This record gives sequence, C-alpha cells and structure tokens, in this order.
Amino acid sequence: QNTSSLLLELYREKCASNKKLVPSIMSNMLNPDAIFSNNEMSLSDIEIYGFDYDYTLVFYSKHLHTLIFNAARDLLINEHRYPSEIRKYDYDPNFAIRGLHYDVHRALLMKIDAFHYIQLGTVYRGLSVVPDEEVIAMYDGSHVPLEQMSDFYGKSSQGNTMKQFMDIFSLPEMTLLSCVNEYFLKNNIDYEPVHLYKDVKDSIRDVHIKGIMYRAIEADIEKYICYAEQTRAVLAKLADHGKKMFLITNSPSSFVDKGMKFIVGKDWRDLFDVVIVQADKPNFFNDKRRPFRKVNERGVLLWDRIHKLQKGQIYKQGNLYEFLKLTGWRGSKVLYFGDHIYSDLADLTLKHGWRTGAIIPELRSEIKIMNTEKYIQTMTWLQTLTGLLEHMQVHRDPDSQIILEEWKKERKEMREMNRNFFNAQFGSLFRTDENPTYFLRRLSRFADIYMASLSCLLNYEPDYTFYPRRTPLQHELPGWSDQLYTGTFRIPFLPETVQIK
Repeated sequence: QNTSSLLLELYREKCASNKKLVPSIMSNMLNPDAIFSNNEMSLSDIEIYGFDYDYTLVFYSKHLHTLIFNAARDLLINEHRYPSEIRKYDYDPNFAIRGLHYDVHRALLMKIDAFHYIQLGTVYRGLSVVPDEEVIAMYDGSHVPLEQMSDFYGKSSQGNTMKQFMDIFSLPEMTLLSCVNEYFLKNNIDYEPVHLYKDVKDSIRDVHIKGIMYRAIEADIEKYICYAEQTRAVLAKLADHGKKMFLITNSPSSFVDKGMKFIVGKDWRDLFDVVIVQADKPNFFNDKRRPFRKVNERGVLLWDRIHKLQKGQIYKQGNLYEFLKLTGWRGSKVLYFGDHIYSDLADLTLKHGWRTGAIIPELRSEIKIMNTEKYIQTMTWLQTLTGLLEHMQVHRDPDSQIILEEWKKERKEMREMNRNFFNAQFGSLFRTDENPTYFLRRLSRFADIYMASLSCLLNYEPDYTFYPRRTPLQHELPGWSDQLYTGTFRIPFLPETVQIK
C-alpha cells in the first residue's frame, strides 16, 4: 500500500473518530453566566466593591450606537465640511468588533494578535478587505513593530501609527471611519487619512462632550437603556453582606442619576458609600493635582474644601490619591469593575494593587456560539486536520504532497468558517486563527476576573474563591489537565439542569 493511500485511510479514520468525539465535548458546554479568572482570588478577602457606570452598571440598547454614528456623521458634515453624500451610510452593528487596530496613516482597520501579527483576511480599507499579498507588501510581512503600536492606553500618539479601539462606545467610530474612507475611495477623492482620523475622533468626542448623547438618552430612557433589575439585585446582595460600595464614572451627574433611578430605584444612592462623576479616567488614577468638588442637589458645583467623602453625596473630578487618603481603601481588599481594559483597570492593578473585574458583554454571545454543535464539529475537525498536517508533512513524494495541499486548502476554508461564526469580517473578539488577540492579551494582564455582566455575581457566594484553570503550555501534555475539568469538575461548565436560552 503506497503512502498516499495510507494518508487517505488515516483521513477517513480521523473523520469517523471525530464524529464520536463531538457528543462528549457537548456534554461539557461552557456556562455563559460564569465568571472566569486569570488570577486566584477569594471574594472573602474583598471588603469594598467599586464600579464604573456605562456598560458596567448600565447596559444600552442597539439604538445607542446608531445614535452616536448618526450624530457624529452629521457633525462631520456640518462642522468639518465633509460631503453631505456620506449621509447615505447607515450604522451597521455587524461590521466591527472591539479591540481592532487602526493604522492612522494607511487608513486600515485590522485585527492583531497577542504577538503583534496581523490576522490576514481581516484588514479592511473602507468596507472592503485588502488582499493578503498587498498587506504583506505594505508591512514587509504581517508583523507590526513595537514602535508602531499604540501607546499604553491604546492611543495613536508620539509617533505611534496604530490606534486600538478598546471601548464599546468605539464601535460606531470604527464604522464611521470605514464608511467615510469607503466614500472617498469609491469617488476617487484625494484625502489625507490622518486628517480623517482626527476629524472622526473629534466628532465622536463631541457627541459626548456637547451632551448630544446624554440628552437623547435622558429624553427617551426606555429606548436606550436596557432595564435590568439584576443590577439592583447584585448591589443589594453586596449591601446585605456588609460590603462597602463606590461608583467612579466619567459620565455627568444628572445623566448618572436618571439612569440609576431607572435601573436601581430612587434610593440608589443609599447603596453607595461614595459616588464620583466626571472623573476623567484614566487621568483620575494618575493626576494628583485635581481636588474633589461636591455637587449639590441642583447640580451646582460647590467651592468647599472636601475633608471627607460622605455617603449620599455626589462628587466631581478628584483623583485616586486623594480618594485613598480620604477613604483608606487600599490594596487587595478592593475589587473594581469596568468595561474598558485600559481606562478602568490597567492603572488600578499595575500601580495601586486593587483587584479588578472586566465586564465583557460580548462574552455571553460568543460562549453561546461555542456551545453550538456546528461550532464544536468545525473546531474539533480543524484541530484534527492541523494535527494530521503536522505529523504527515514528512511524506515528500508527489502524490502525498497533492493530498497535503488539499488538506491545507480545507484547513483554510475551515478557518474562514470558524471566523464567520462570530463576525464575518473579523471573527472572535478573543482569538485570531490560532493565537489569542491583542485584546485578550491585555484582558489577561489587567483583569483578575472577567464576565459578561455583573449579574454573573449572583451565581456565586460572597466567600467564593476563583481559581484560574491550568491551561497546558505548548510543552505540556494536555490530557491530565482536560480530565480535571470534565466529569464532576463542571465549573465553569453548564450544570446538566441548566438550559441555554
């Protein structure tokens, strides 16, 4: 029997064994409402809980991103003199994902992995994908050098040409950038990409700073805010167990007050020991110069010197160093939750020793996709096919090489199929074809735990200890590790009694 026949026989055997493997994998589906840990942490050590507001305590409906996109698009036309024809572009909620990088000088939106490699097939100029050969020619391969990457907070500055979009609010910004780029390209208009990037950034900023977004939400709160009584349930549970709580947000006082009254109740301030608005994070965590100002019931700023942060009061500005001095809340007894990996969490874990929790709303939908039979079938076969290629590449005869090329083609098709499960353009928030994304790298570095929403805390007792799962390194055998987390060890897997909704 020749080598090529053996390869084909092995292929058929693996196909058959894969089909038998899928049911056992499906018996250990992940729980979308679980909390996942990067570091070991016991909630029994946590005495103080802190929260961001937007996309942490409160979630917004799909209408908000359309509002931001339309308002910024109109500002581009009315204040920056962009062509009125760009109004024909509407917001597409399925175009971009969080964590993408934007090459400011080349006007390219792309996905980059944890090792600074561009995922080919995910580079977009306007609304069209850039061919792999062109990307490789532009970057002399697919690696982006460190000096071109964004700075610590994901910004494009000091010679960095890449901007990383980490904020959920940045989804309309990426889409607007791509739409305007598309218009200029389709109409053969010569333009400077750096100016376009700055103008779009300023327009998105003005939607917030000029109060356009805040006024729209306050005027129709039921349309824009997803009412979730579980937010109150989480806060009430923590209060019942004697935990102190505080809120630090960049949003303004009246906006936060109306939103919290809607989702928590008129007495929401009774649950918090300290409330700080317009904090200007991440500067709040680093700038020692700005003192706190008290905001009275009418929203007027008072000039009194602040000697104590009082319960029931609202404070504006300030800085973390003053906050620590006035409260004494230091170190690992504090757990702060936020959705922005850089602005909310990075400085707290690196400089101040607080424990951190990341709220990643996309996590729930991605896990539900990963629990589907179609996804499990695809991924199981993709891994098997990769293993076949790795071990059988030693066969160099022409017939075997033809089969191996066919396997490579099939593997590429399977990878594209896998990407399409999540987002047709960019795939999963957390993975490129084989590596973690740059987004996940920062999440792993700056968040002790992460979850889809605060409601996940309701599934855990206040003395629960989170243990990170020991994932095998490249040089370790995975078998024993897999066995530990199947069978009776089901967290963070779904209990058999739980149904996926």
